[in-house]
Amino acid sequence: MIRLENVTKTFPVRQGQKVIIKNANAIFPTGRSIALLGRNGTGKSTLLDIISGTIRPSKGRVLSTGSISYPVGFSGSFHPDLTGAQNTRFVARIYGVDTRELLEFVQDFAELGPHFHMPLRSYSAGMRARLSFGVSMGIPFDTYLVDEVTSVGDGAFRQKSIALLDDRRARSGAIIVSHSEPMIRRTCDMGAVLEDGCLTLYACLDEALAVHADNLGIPQGAV
Repeated sequence: MIRLENVTKTFPVRQGQKVIIKNANAIFPTGRSIALLGRNGTGKSTLLDIISGTIRPSKGRVLSTGSISYPVGFSGSFHPDLTGAQNTRFVARIYGVDTRELLEFVQDFAELGPHFHMPLRSYSAGMRARLSFGVSMGIPFDTYLVDEVTSVGDGAFRQKSIALLDDRRARSGAIIVSHSEPMIRRTCDMGAVLEDGCLTLYACLDEALAVHADNLGIPQGAV
């Protein structure tokens, strides 16, 4: 279970403070896969960062009864001068998992070849995303935070990534950001909509998709 209590996040701008999230109160149930929906730039990735603990809310707090992944695709904890393998070892130590098992899993899954033993600064954005996805999915979390899994690698690798996510969801929950309605319907059973800083949780995925489509002013199915 993940509980948001009066979570607010603001960022300083020239005109003062920009409110990204205001007084969000929600409970994300254990074991559920929840689509996080909202317009581009509404703060979905910021909310994932707050839930994961990589950034702090301006006010309020996040409580959890289980372990939460860092947002898949987030490589801010990776050191650019270390190799993919060295960064994997570093993350394994942070989360207290078997280093050798995680190395073997990531090396096989991410398909980086010799680049796995090269400095991260030499990686393309796609290679970084593959490394991040592999490291996160290689660790058993109670809730996985996933930001646009469909952007990870080419078509074949995306299908491989989605299949792995399906496997993890059989035992864990997830909060998933995606602009693909077919992807959302395949992977999620609840929805949350972030609009104008306000977060609303819906037990019915169809209702969340309908609200989101209405916010965008487009027919449902074109999300």
